[in-house]
Amino acid sequence: MIRSKFPSLLYGVLFSGLVVSIGLGRRLIPQIILLAFVTFLVTGGRYEFLYIIYKTLPRDLRALCGFAKLNARLWWYEKRRYTVPQMFRNTLKRHPGKVAFWYEKKPWTFAEVDVMSNRVGHYFKSQGLSQGDTVALLMENRPEFVCVWLGLAKVGVVTALINTNLRQGPLVHCVTAAGCRAVIVSDEMAPGLQEVLGQLGGMKVYHLAEGRTGVPGAADLAEGLARAPVSPPADRGASSKDKLVYIYTSGTTGLPKAAVITHLRYMFMVTGVSTMLDVSEEDVLYTSLPLYHTAGGMIGTGQVLLTGATMVVRKKFSASNFWSDCVEHNCTVAQYIGEICRYLLSAPERPEEKRHRIRLMFGNGLRPQIWRRFVDRFRVPRIGEFYGATEGISNIVNIDNTVGAVGFVPRYATFAYPVCLVKVDDATHEPIRDKDGFCMQCGPGETGMFIGKINPNKPIASFSGYADKKASEKKILRDVFKKGDQYFNSGDVLVMDEFGYFYFKDRTGDTFRWRGENVATSEVEAVISNVVGLKDAVVYGVEIPNVEGKAGMAAILDEESSLDLGQLAAGVRQQLPTYARPLFVRVLSHLPLTGTYKLIKRDLQLEGFDITAIKDKLYYMDAKGQYSPLTRDVYEDILSNKLRL
Repeated sequence: MIRSKFPSLLYGVLFSGLVVSIGLGRRLIPQIILLAFVTFLVTGGRYEFLYIIYKTLPRDLRALCGFAKLNARLWWYEKRRYTVPQMFRNTLKRHPGKVAFWYEKKPWTFAEVDVMSNRVGHYFKSQGLSQGDTVALLMENRPEFVCVWLGLAKVGVVTALINTNLRQGPLVHCVTAAGCRAVIVSDEMAPGLQEVLGQLGGMKVYHLAEGRTGVPGAADLAEGLARAPVSPPADRGASSKDKLVYIYTSGTTGLPKAAVITHLRYMFMVTGVSTMLDVSEEDVLYTSLPLYHTAGGMIGTGQVLLTGATMVVRKKFSASNFWSDCVEHNCTVAQYIGEICRYLLSAPERPEEKRHRIRLMFGNGLRPQIWRRFVDRFRVPRIGEFYGATEGISNIVNIDNTVGAVGFVPRYATFAYPVCLVKVDDATHEPIRDKDGFCMQCGPGETGMFIGKINPNKPIASFSGYADKKASEKKILRDVFKKGDQYFNSGDVLVMDEFGYFYFKDRTGDTFRWRGENVATSEVEAVISNVVGLKDAVVYGVEIPNVEGKAGMAAILDEESSLDLGQLAAGVRQQLPTYARPLFVRVLSHLPLTGTYKLIKRDLQLEGFDITAIKDKLYYMDAKGQYSPLTRDVYEDILSNKLRL
């Protein structure tokens, strides 16, 4: 691996030269050759640098053009104080009769989306909600989901997009953490909300009942919308920097946190994908990702609202229907998370997987180990793997099909897009600082924490944080490379190669990812401790060979041998969503502690569920949802993927 390091000034000169060269038209190639030759001489004749330029120049020029276009658009949006409803209005003017959404074989035109969202705005304004108020939305995937938050945005009301898997305490927390004044719930989600109504302090509930039995005491939203005006609500002079929605993220610790998504951030994420991955109004986008998450609900639906594309919305992912849906609707683009790709590969072959018109699939979490198999089997010409946190500012994307890469930044262009890796302590996950107190940047091939410089004056580098200001502060690193600077801490460990490609390695802190969802271990630990009589417990993620993400494992202290596994299984099934339930349990006679009485998870995590190395009792969650002994035969079946958890 090439490890030569070059002065930042030289990188800046080279990048500036490339920018100038772009404007030279037919003289582009001679100018670049001259610039490369001068650079070759200045660097003392280092041939490897010329090789890097040779390999990455087409990629970098393409990215540079897209980056310049993205920044120009964001500058214009901010200058004109555009909001998402205003951008949608521009799209509507171009395509009033075009299909915006397909859902269960029913088309929704842009005009129909506009009418329903107008009704939503008028109705909730008549209910006394005003600019800056927050409403929780608990609804499964369907076009009405988008119409509701878009209509609320038209009158300045912020929508908290609630994870439909949440129940009990976590659900109450998410509704209250964002300061919601009301809850909008659909039929399917109503039972879960009814369980916690008494904990919401008499909060107003609006039920989209569709003629079914409504939530006791709730207003009938369908009836209210039917009487509301269809004309656009009055423009209230909104700003692109106003809050649009809250999207919840587990972060690194604790219960889900409400990440602030402003109009400008929404436009940045959507425009970034459409610009860098060439998504246009001619595309038909397929998504089965949840609309309460960033990928489906912001980046996906944004291609409809802002770009003018058509989206096929499926309520839930189905491996058996994925390709047939794409064929039926002539889809050209599809979204994925790593789990979807693995499920599709595991499914039996069917004719539709070769007859589709998908030219691009974009998302995150496609494992390098299955990347080529996936592309070859399903004949997908282009994969747009990207990396970024809902609330983060360090976002990168893979635009040239480099297998395994989550994105790239030219090594001579970090001054223009300041993201990098810094060295961290493996045990504490804290940045390692030098004798002057500053962080140390990683070189090619060195793993480190991915961080991005915060600049509130630039849309692509502005950190809006969470509804909880204390939680926002925890994500900021200060005095990183000089006094007074601030960087967003992604909490993820990546590695960069000599060409500037980044590869995902692991999540740090107390969060792991399973079934496409982030799991906050402290939340699961609290539930388990309550269920088993306040016994000490630690939760962590463990790897299963050839399985995406990390499965949950709980180590529980049971000095008196009184642990009731049946009670534990019933408790986690009742109080935790499927993806957060520990699949393995380890019963300990004592918990390992540091000298300051902090629990040591790292050693437990490294041992995983290895029955050959662990003497403690081990259990796994069987097909009936019970914890059964982890025998040698079961262990081997899990390792060979004969038994899927």
